Amino acid sequence: MKTPSDDAAGPEQVPVPVRVVLPADPLLGTEQQEIVARLWKRRQTKTGWAYLVGLPSFRDREDGGVEAAEYRVWVHAPDHVRPVDGVDYDQVVTEKLERSPQAVVREVLGERRPSGWVLAKLRDGRGPARSVLHAPDCEEAPAGAPLLDVDRALDAAEHPGTRLCTLCGAAQELTPLFRGFDHITGSAPDDS
Repeated sequence: MKTPSDDAAGPEQVPVPVRVVLPADPLLGTEQQEIVARLWKRRQTKTGWAYLVGLPSFRDREDGGVEAAEYRVWVHAPDHVRPVDGVDYDQVVTEKLERSPQAVVREVLGERRPSGWVLAKLRDGRGPARSVLHAPDCEEAPAGAPLLDVDRALDAAEHPGTRLCTLCGAAQELTPLFRGFDHITGSAPDDS
C-alpha cells in the first residue's frame, strides 16, 4: 500500500535492502522479529531520522486472486531499522533538515555566554570595599553569586571601588555602555 506522496520521488529511485525490526506483540504471543525490506528514502526530522521502508505483503486482486505487494511505512531509525551487511546506503534519497538561522549563528559565533553579570567583592585590608564585575562564566567569578542585569551592573560599575574584568571581556562589553561610544572613535559629542 503506497501513498501518493511516496511516489513523488520519481521512478528513478532504486530501493536498497534494510532490516526492519518488527515489534513484539504480547497479545498474539509473538516476539520481536527482523525482516528484510526495501529502503526508499531517509528523512531527518527534529526528533531524529525516519526511514521510508517497503515491507513485503500481499493484496487481493479484482479477480479474487492474491498477488505480492509492498506496504510502505515511515519508521524511526535506529530503533526500527538495521543495516544489511555490505549494502551501500549512500545512494538512498536523503532529506536533511535545513539548518536554522540560530544554528548557523551558533556555529559562526560559538555558544552564547550566559546573560547577566556577577559582582565579586574583594577586601584589600583597610579602606573601602573593592569589587570586580565579571561575566557569569568567567573563571574568576565567584560561584553562586547573584546575577545582575545590565542596569544593576552599570550601577555597580559607577562605584569608584569597582573595576571591570578584562579576562572575561566585561570591560570591553560594559565600557561603551558606561562611558558612551565616543571614547572608542575619539570623537567628541557634537554640542550643536
